Amino acid sequence: MLGKSYYGYGSSSSIDSMIGSSVWLIIALVLAIVGGILVYFLFLSKKNEGKFKGFLGWLYDFLSFKKMFLEALLKITYLILAIYVTLSSFALIGTNFFIFLLVLILGNVLVRVIYEFSLILLVICRNTTDIAKNTSKKSEDKPEEKE
Repeated sequence: MLGKSYYGYGSSSSIDSMIGSSVWLIIALVLAIVGGILVYFLFLSKKNEGKFKGFLGWLYDFLSFKKMFLEALLKITYLILAIYVTLSSFALIGTNFFIFLLVLILGNVLVRVIYEFSLILLVICRNTTDIAKNTSKKSEDKPEEKE
């Protein structure tokens, strides 16, 4: 028990633990920076596009943001939040029926509107990406006109 308090505060081992954690956080940051740069330039370069199959192909598409997972995540969180608003509104039924109806109806409408705006942004992003792909294909297919 020498050098340690009853609750572990003020002991040298907790200070050593904090220093060790801080050192690890700095090492982790440096490794993350170096790893991110290496993966970007060695794995995600344009010359590797379409080169990988299977899991590596999926990983390439995932890391290069060719596939968007946010839409599915937004739909799931919308459902969770809509169910939560609906169920939690029933806690208000005993206090004030008008507030219960207000939260039940307006709460769900508000959640829906917020999520629809978020999905609209994703649809705009997807459509502009498709337009950019189509215009680049058309410009590649068309021979250049000489004047």
